[in-house]
Amino acid sequence: MPLTTAPPTAPATGVSTAILNLLLPHRRTTDPAPATAEAFPHQLRRIARFVRDGAPVVFTLPGFPCKSPNPAKVLGHLPDQGERLSLGFLNTLCTEIGRIYPPGARLIICSDGHVFGDLIRVPDEHIDAYADELRAVMDRWDLSRLSVFDLRDVLGDLPHDARRAHVHERYAPTLEALRAEVRAGDPARALYRGITRFLFEDTADHTGTRSALQRDCRRRAYGVIQRSRAWGGLIAEHHPHAVRLSIHPQPAGAAKFGIRLLDAPDAWTTPWHSAALHRADGTWTLLPRSQAARRGRLVRADGRPSHFTQS
Repeated sequence: MPLTTAPPTAPATGVSTAILNLLLPHRRTTDPAPATAEAFPHQLRRIARFVRDGAPVVFTLPGFPCKSPNPAKVLGHLPDQGERLSLGFLNTLCTEIGRIYPPGARLIICSDGHVFGDLIRVPDEHIDAYADELRAVMDRWDLSRLSVFDLRDVLGDLPHDARRAHVHERYAPTLEALRAEVRAGDPARALYRGITRFLFEDTADHTGTRSALQRDCRRRAYGVIQRSRAWGGLIAEHHPHAVRLSIHPQPAGAAKFGIRLLDAPDAWTTPWHSAALHRADGTWTLLPRSQAARRGRLVRADGRPSHFTQS
């Protein structure tokens, strides 16, 4: 059957605004004031292109790389309840778009673990296992509006280091240009500080001084941002018209739209840096494993640690 197009009484701009309004309650940002759909012209234009064509709206979301290597933060190296809930939320969001726009939406998880696995010091086999389990979760839960895209889809069976080198050389900004951005201030400086903090907190086996570790994390943070930018360039090349989402906070008007996957006390917290806690009131939140363990008891699923729950 041909794709349903928007009726004449619902022009592309109106439908696009309605679709963006479904995303706004889940926006991840550090902006102090709420924003309306009109504050996101870039996203409205991208959505309108799909609406005019009567095609499903395509979103890309870089993220879901792998679990943190710090056992104080996560339950293991495979996806758990945090990822399952987040993927379910994203699939539901696409379903809700389908209720107001019949062609619906689909979302591509651009799993980026291999892009900077050497910098975050996670074994490549753990990264492969994590992405494979994401696909398995989508199949088991019938999350048909989601898919996974990673370096294996682009560079096949090349060795991991060769894939990383290829992406870096072709798409990454120079270190000098990136340092200049960070010196200029937000948002690049906020991202640099956030990633530096994650790298510091994710290090579980450092035997040197705290200051030496901080210097090392600052150095690696630049590399992570370079590779992240490179991955973004590759995604744009392969999915040139998609609406770009981000797991990082984004200001209104930015080319990327920050999306919050689950409730967390920190705007930077993700399922792969934490464990899920099922609170006594029925809601979920993300916390470092050590904190979640103090507030609830461990629940296992499919023979593996899954999440914590309060009585």
